[in-house]
Amino acid sequence: MSEESDLEKTEPATARRLEKAREEGQVVRSRELGTFAMLMTGVIGLWTTGGVLGRKLDAVMHAGLAFEPATAFDTNRMLSQFAAIVWDALLAFLPLLLMFGVAALVTPLALGGWMFSTKSFSPDFSRMSPISGLGRLFSAHSLVELAKAIAKSLLVGGVGAWMIWRKLPEAIALMDAPIQEALLHMMELVLYVSGVVAGSLILVAALDVPWQLYTFHKKLRMTKEEIKQEMKETDGDPHIKARIRQQQRAIARRRMMAEVPKADVVVTNPTHYAVALRYEEGRMGAPRVVAKGADEVAARIRELAAEHRVPMLSAPPLARALHRHVELGHEIPAGLYTAVAEVLAWVYQLKNWHYSYGPQPNGPADLVVPDELAVPESRA
Repeated sequence: MSEESDLEKTEPATARRLEKAREEGQVVRSRELGTFAMLMTGVIGLWTTGGVLGRKLDAVMHAGLAFEPATAFDTNRMLSQFAAIVWDALLAFLPLLLMFGVAALVTPLALGGWMFSTKSFSPDFSRMSPISGLGRLFSAHSLVELAKAIAKSLLVGGVGAWMIWRKLPEAIALMDAPIQEALLHMMELVLYVSGVVAGSLILVAALDVPWQLYTFHKKLRMTKEEIKQEMKETDGDPHIKARIRQQQRAIARRRMMAEVPKADVVVTNPTHYAVALRYEEGRMGAPRVVAKGADEVAARIRELAAEHRVPMLSAPPLARALHRHVELGHEIPAGLYTAVAEVLAWVYQLKNWHYSYGPQPNGPADLVVPDELAVPESRA
């Protein structure tokens, strides 16, 4: 059962999968939202700029239908006049065209944002397969699109018929009005009815947008195995990463062990912890921890110290404090200066004892560790 569940696409798409789909030109798009936006832009544009557009087109129409004998027999004047008329017509429609352009650019931001991908232009010969075409024709997506088209037709047709029925008496009454007034009022009626019909499409868009979001994310769902494979590709194989970390720790440990023979003293717990200290007067501000470890690592530090005749001192409170509070390669804190100074003084006495006669100096006892740096043995 676990193997079957791993092969089912039940997991939401990862960020990398969504980014890859976007690079391939797959983004959320709602055709109904775009249709609603463009139709409403047209209605609003005609409503706001219709008067200016009508006057400019009237002037263009008069200029185009005016007959001048000199122009009729002069090809150059005819072409220049035609170019001027076309230019005036374009300027008349320019505000409306700009509104359409802004709507076409802004509408995609509502869902998938702007996107440009050259992969969308690459040929896909699988779409030429008749079997694939029949599969798409009778798919659930096609059935939903058919249902949307029928619902949209019924909605637009119903709203349009209802508005025409309501405004029909008002339109019939214009037959008795002067022609200029009748034409103007008729255009207002047409724009009003068109606006209501176009506005009704917001219901279709409100249903289509969630559906497109659902189908898009459902199409990009991934199996658990695909997610595991993606994690391996992005973050690397966990086993390989663990092996690398293990090798890194081994290298760091060997580097640390190489510093033990150079240490001045090794402070022990005596068995659980071992911390190697080194101090070079004039080059270090304070003694520095060059190696530290617990259990097996501590045992290895003690072995190396014994092999290279590095002095070792059993001072459990100091060893626990050094191991807990001082990072490898860092200098000891000021609170441990006094205790470590006593240890180094004993080390120097021990070195002098090797070159002289007399009793061997005893190691310092009852080293004072401040309360804020002390580590109880149970927490060590």
